[in-house]
Order: sequence, then C-alpha cells, then structure tokens
Amino acid sequence: MVLVLNGVLQTKCPQDTQSLYNAHPVYRETAGQLLAIPNKVIGPVGLLYVQQREFAATVPHDKNVSIIGSDDATTCIIVVLRHSGSGAIALGHFDGSGTDEAVCAMVQRVQELALGYPEGRIELQLIGGIMTVFHKQPVEIDLTLACLGQLNSTIRGGIPWPIIYGIGVKFSRQRSPKKGPEEFLRRARQITGLPQVLDIYDCNLGLLRIGPFNYKPLRGVDLWLEQGDDFILQHLSTSPDVELPHFVMQMRTTLKYIQDNPFPAVTVFRDNRSHYFRRDEHSGIWMPVGF
Repeated sequence: MVLVLNGVLQTKCPQDTQSLYNAHPVYRETAGQLLAIPNKVIGPVGLLYVQQREFAATVPHDKNVSIIGSDDATTCIIVVLRHSGSGAIALGHFDGSGTDEAVCAMVQRVQELALGYPEGRIELQLIGGIMTVFHKQPVEIDLTLACLGQLNSTIRGGIPWPIIYGIGVKFSRQRSPKKGPEEFLRRARQITGLPQVLDIYDCNLGLLRIGPFNYKPLRGVDLWLEQGDDFILQHLSTSPDVELPHFVMQMRTTLKYIQDNPFPAVTVFRDNRSHYFRRDEHSGIWMPVGF
C-alpha cells in the first residue's frame, strides 16, 4: 500500500521536502498555520513526555494523559499518527535508529486502539524531516501535516535553526521543562548507542513503563565530565549551533548518571524488572508503582 498525499494514492514517495511542497502546495499552507501558533511551555501535570528513541500511544478517554509531547528535536523528527474515527494517537521521536521497526509498531498500536471503530483513516503529521518509511506500510496512511526542512527553519548568522523544537498531539507548539520520570536513565540509552525505539506506555492500564535494558559502560566517561561546555556541545550534539541552552547541562547530568550506573541491569533494573509509573490523581505527576 502507499502513502496518501492530498487525498491521492502515491505510487512513489517524494524523496525530499522541496519535491513534496512543489507537487502539493497545501502542505506548505498547513505548515504555515502550525508555525503561526504561539510557542507554549507546558507543565508536567497530565503530560506523557516521549524522549528520543521512544514512542507512546493513547486514546481520548485516557484519564491519565491530557497531552503526549516531545521536544529538543533539532535534527530528529517528531511523528504523530492519529486514527480519525477513534481519536487514538501515537507520538514518536526518531533519530534514524530503529525507525523501520518503530513505525511498524506505531501503526499497529494505533490500529489496535481503533478496534471497534469501522470508520476512520490513519492520519500522519511530520515535524522535522521527511520519512519515506511510511510509504512501505501495508495500510493507507494519509499525510495531513508536513512541517519539514526549509519551512521549519530560520536563518541566524548564516545557520538554519529549527523554528519548532517540540510538539504536542493537539498541534500547539510546545516545550516542556519536565521530561517525565527517570529522564537521565532514558537519555543514557541514546548516548550509549542503544538503537531500539521503546514503546513506553500502556493506555489500557494507565502505566508508563521504563526498561528493563542494559548498556555497555561508556569508555572515558570520567574524561568527558572533565571537559568544558563547548567541547561537550561540539562532540555530543548532531547540531551544536542550534541547541537550546539546557543541552550541555542535560548531557553532563546524563554522563554523571552513566558514571554512577555503568551496568543498569545490575544497579537500576534489579531482578530484570521494569519500572512502572502511574499518574497521581491529585498532583497529576507520574509516581512510581510496584508490582
């Protein structure tokens, strides 16, 4: 099956954003509408935050989640899949590692959550970069928003900067200072090179699930922590010129976490058990639960 662009089944997927916008100007218009929405910083209450190499899916009647979101996307892509009949939504943050498998899993999760709704189509929104992998899926996927490449860039000092770093499922431009539970454990997966994209949420149980996973000790982590901010920025970012101010602090904290936990299978996921979190009804914050 093929991707649906502007209501038309495609035999070939556009290979770049310029080809997409030239052939289908409507996507330039809808991207402009998104870019016109004021930026908004949201708090942690009711937020299911998706980090890089993660995705999550839920439904409108999920009492635990009011918004799924992700940010800090410079060279990454944020993907939203929505079933128009049921309202089921999946959001992923991809950097190129494990993408094919993750896209298949996202489509499958949305289909599962849409069971019982005979009407509806699967809609796709892309923020960041183009993904031909959706053209390979065995279902029709209707691209409804593509805020990509040059449309999501502004030039500062001769360097293209992203305009939108983060997105929520309601398509308001958003940034969240809170990255959800166990932020630096989850970020350690990226630095140590684990390629898998994790499905982190079960909306039927209302549980956010982290792990279990292991990573190899990061060689020279002590030396990394001794380096200056500019060295860390230049060597640990894929886009050092356009990172947000908190990037180096996040990297230092993550490196310290890896230094303290070189073998998370031993120190973090004892007995090979996942860490589970459920949203507290009073505070709205994700709290650990035991099983």
